[in-house]
Amino acid sequence: MTTALLIGDTGGIGAALRAELETRGASVTGLSRATGLDVTDEDSVKAALAPLDGPYDLIFVASGALTNGQGPEKTLRHLAPAEFTAQMHLNALGPALVLKHALRLMPRDRRSVFAALSARVGSIGDNRLGGWYSYRASKAALNALIHGAAVEIGRTHRHAILACLHPGTVATRFTQNYPDHDKVTPNTAACRLLDVIDRLTPEQTGGFFDYAGREIPW
Repeated sequence: MTTALLIGDTGGIGAALRAELETRGASVTGLSRATGLDVTDEDSVKAALAPLDGPYDLIFVASGALTNGQGPEKTLRHLAPAEFTAQMHLNALGPALVLKHALRLMPRDRRSVFAALSARVGSIGDNRLGGWYSYRASKAALNALIHGAAVEIGRTHRHAILACLHPGTVATRFTQNYPDHDKVTPNTAACRLLDVIDRLTPEQTGGFFDYAGREIPW
């Protein structure tokens, strides 16, 4: 039986991921704010992961947010230090802290996956619209952290796969104010993401992929 650790299993995408994993026969351990986990606080991450034994075939960080309350910045005039810092802590530092303390839960003798929700807007090479400064920067930082960690972890866990995944625009409460985007349901997004994860190989570790498994430019 596949064992999975799901961080943020009560959010829109996270809850759908949990349901789909269980439908596929996985044993899921979920952690979220509802269980007292604050991914931006290292003491909280360490305390939440300490009782777990593992090993886990899949560790998926589905936490994150589009905004900390201000809303994505349309122009540089709207760039605010508090928003930028909050986005960096939640979307980039949070998953990295989980990886730091969850590494001991990843098996060395077989395939395992550490996945984190990223976003296409975190691609520097694919940015043709500008704006959304804090969110873009936080996802670009997440991509850099996961890619760098994949290089290091590959030396000790040669079967491990670390990946940043773009789910598409998903209909959750975080996207309800953006009606001009084509959206998929959380259930559809969850199925697509898990299908991508199933197809990834250790040679692809450190990569940035969309919901169809296509590589996204950094």
